[in-house]
Amino acid sequence: MYHNLADLEVLLKILDSQGFIHNYELQLKRADGTYFWAIASLQYLSFNNESAILTVFYDINDRKNAETQLQEQNDFLQRIFESIPLMIALIDANGKLQWVNQEWENILGWKFQDFQTRDVLEALYPDSEYRQYVINFMQSAQRIWGDFKTQVRDGGLLDTSWTNVYLSNSQIIGIGQDITERKRSEQALKAQAEREQLMRTVAQRIRQSLNLHEILNATVEEVRDLLGVNRVVVYQLDSEMSGTIVAESVERGWTVSLNVQIHHTYFQAGAGVEYYQGRKRAIANIYEAGLTDCHIRLLEQFEVKANLVVPILLEVNSQNPGSHLWGLLIAHQCSDFREWEENQLDLLDHLTVQLAIAIQQSSILEQAQAELVQRQKAQVKLKAALAEKEVLLKEVHHRVKNNLQIVSSLLQLQSQTLKDPEAIKVLRESQNRIESISLIHKNLYTSADIGQINVAEYIQNLAASLLISYQLWPEKISLETDISPLSLNVDQAIACGLVINELISNALKHAFPNQQEGTITIILHNIGNKIELIIQDNGIGLPDNLDWRNTESLGLSLVHDLVTEQLEGNIILERNHGTIFKIEFTQLTLH
Repeated sequence: MYHNLADLEVLLKILDSQGFIHNYELQLKRADGTYFWAIASLQYLSFNNESAILTVFYDINDRKNAETQLQEQNDFLQRIFESIPLMIALIDANGKLQWVNQEWENILGWKFQDFQTRDVLEALYPDSEYRQYVINFMQSAQRIWGDFKTQVRDGGLLDTSWTNVYLSNSQIIGIGQDITERKRSEQALKAQAEREQLMRTVAQRIRQSLNLHEILNATVEEVRDLLGVNRVVVYQLDSEMSGTIVAESVERGWTVSLNVQIHHTYFQAGAGVEYYQGRKRAIANIYEAGLTDCHIRLLEQFEVKANLVVPILLEVNSQNPGSHLWGLLIAHQCSDFREWEENQLDLLDHLTVQLAIAIQQSSILEQAQAELVQRQKAQVKLKAALAEKEVLLKEVHHRVKNNLQIVSSLLQLQSQTLKDPEAIKVLRESQNRIESISLIHKNLYTSADIGQINVAEYIQNLAASLLISYQLWPEKISLETDISPLSLNVDQAIACGLVINELISNALKHAFPNQQEGTITIILHNIGNKIELIIQDNGIGLPDNLDWRNTESLGLSLVHDLVTEQLEGNIILERNHGTIFKIEFTQLTLH
């Protein structure tokens, strides 16, 4: 009946020698061959020189099964926690570490056994003030992620992010992840954004000012702030290969070098030839960079321990390709030696290109100021060239207009050879479209300013031309206009002309059947930086079932494409008492 007879025999011997009650868990076998768990309560009895053992069995099979099931669930949950790629730690209400998963140990380097007698938070966050900040975050019970600097076992700091889950028994489950790569990416993006901002700032100053002194001073100030160095200077070389510090931004407490003239044999002896070739240099330690003794002594005068050096090269001229070494852009680290990053050297390299542009622009300005007479002559020549260009442009517009007229005439001749009314209609519509474009070029070469188009005059001429084309007279169809004085560039004027051509043609063909009298109205207003164009008629209107955006009509399809794509605007159709097309688009500059 006993599942483990050897254990039972040992138990009986113990009881026999000690004489006390003992409870023992046994797995017993039923008559049907199945097993169950029970507690055997054994008592040693002695009376009348007789001895006996009283045995009482208690069935605990249900409890044992529940314990087994609970253990299996715990094992299952533990396997899940071990497989999750996150750090998981269980801490009791007193801050003692109860359990961690393998990921926690792998990332932080600590072992669970390290904290049997040690405070885990004190080890991970040794600074008491910072540790209190972590504790406050944990006790806030907010289900948010917080970023922290966590100390790993080897003493290094790791970027981590944690969130906490409070349990009903006051225990805390901490869930964390290593965010080192994310932080590195964020810092790289931030550095890139700062570099781009610096480039934009310098480029903007160059565009706004030709004062080289202001540009150089602003550049060294911005670079020192961005790189976090002690000093940034611009060193200009002269014809004798000596030089002067012409711009400087220096942190308080370090030697000022602005306007210091440096007579050094480094360049005179040809040792700086690599800078002529565009070489840039990052020196982490001046004593380990292979510099000459005199060069080291020079740097020691200005307390330099590490530096970045990038040449400022100017193009000689377009006829003789080559570069002239104007000077150097230098960043000094004086407080300590420093390992530089590649992107920091690249930043200075990009900046020297901007500085070269500023230097060349400033040089041009100085030459212009010194040679005022030649400048005035150049202005006269420039005006003559502009006048010649204007004449040439007018001639181009005139020729384009003539060519369009030729095309229109060819279409007219072609229509006279056709008998199919539909084909004649198509040619006439094409002819009208060409005429609308031709009018633009006519206005351009007849206008005093070839960059402006008299919109009111153009629309009046276009509408009158359409009335004549369809052989209608003012007494039948009247044209009303309300056009504000504004100008359009060529592209927008052509697009508007084609839109007006299509919508007026459509109204003349379909809105007034059986020689019905009516009115076509064109309204053009400037509303802020938007232009509103309204073309309406009081005719019979478009059919209610007509989807004008999806129709086989070439004219309406052309209107939709011109407004949405060419003008980048929108169009609204209203069918009240006729037809109203409301078009709105942004006014662009004339050129």
